[in-house]
This record gives sequence, structure tokens and C-alpha cells, in this order.
Amino acid sequence: MAKRKTPGLNTSSMSDISFLLLAFFLMVSSINSDMGIARKLPPPLPPTQEKPPEIHQRNIFVVKINSKDRLLFDGEIGRVEDLRERAKTFLSNPDNLPNLPEKEVVDIPLLGKTEVSKGVISLRNDRGTSWDMYFQVQNELAGAINELKDEMSLAKFSKKYADLKDAQRDAIDRAIPVAISEAEPTKVGGQNNG
Repeated sequence: MAKRKTPGLNTSSMSDISFLLLAFFLMVSSINSDMGIARKLPPPLPPTQEKPPEIHQRNIFVVKINSKDRLLFDGEIGRVEDLRERAKTFLSNPDNLPNLPEKEVVDIPLLGKTEVSKGVISLRNDRGTSWDMYFQVQNELAGAINELKDEMSLAKFSKKYADLKDAQRDAIDRAIPVAISEAEPTKVGGQNNG
């Protein structure tokens, strides 16, 4: 007796259908992107300079976040909602107060002689700090700098910072540098728990 052949299934169109379904789902679905923080790193120290220049205490605005997401800025317990205004006041030092940052007069193309703050924001957090709180604080600090840039842009060029030409934007960047320093996170229960 001869063996019977079992009929085969024609699967040649299955690969086409699978490919079309894959392409369809890739086109219509959205991919969540990770949050990120745009930061321009400072230039490296010149080879002849052994250590970074010393920063006077009045030029440092310390922001600490502990493992319980409590915020401490400039030695006082604070709220995230108040951080932006305090950082703006610190960096701009509008009344030239002796307890706020020093200013250096710099000749900047398109702006002329301009007072530039020597203020630095020092951000410290614990390893137990939540990402949400960390990003909220970063957002407020970046917002403070962006608002200062917008204010100067409007005063000098009658446009917001985002609408400036490259040369104008460079001038504003030199007048209001992004001066945020981050220390390595400490362990939970470390010294800067706040």
C-alpha cells in the first residue's frame, strides 16, 4: 500500500501579512521617549591650570533634595513652587546685595559692557530621591535661567530668546550662563539629607 501525502498548507502569504501588520503598528503607535535634561558641559580646564578656580560662598546657591523628596534651598526648607523665583533673584541679584552673587563687568558683542553674575547653583540629592522630584527641581532651575534669558532678550532686542538670531542668542548666553553644578548623589542617610 502506498503512503498518502498529507496536503501542505500554503503559508507564503503569511509572511506578507505579518510584515504589513508590523509596519502598521509601528506607524500608528507612539513610543514614549525618556525624559532628559539638556546641559552644556563646561569647557575643560586649561592644561596649565591645576585646579578649578575657588568660588566664594556668596556665589553659591545650594539646593538639596533628601531621600524623602524634601527640598532645602539656601539653608531653608522650601517648596518646588518657590524655587524658580528664588533662583532668579539669586542669579540676577537685582539690588546688588552683599549676600548674593558678585557680578563681573564683561564687554559682550551686541550688548556692550554687561554685568555677568558669578552665581552658581549647586544641586545635591540623595540616592533615594525620586526621579519625579529630581526632574521637577531641574525644571524649575532651568525655567529660572530661561526666564532671565527671555527678560534680557526682550529688554535688549525686543524679542524672546527663542526668536533671536544666532549671534544675539550667543550674546545672551554669555550674559546669562547656565551655572548649575551637580554633586554626586549621597547614600540614603548621608550628610546632605536636609
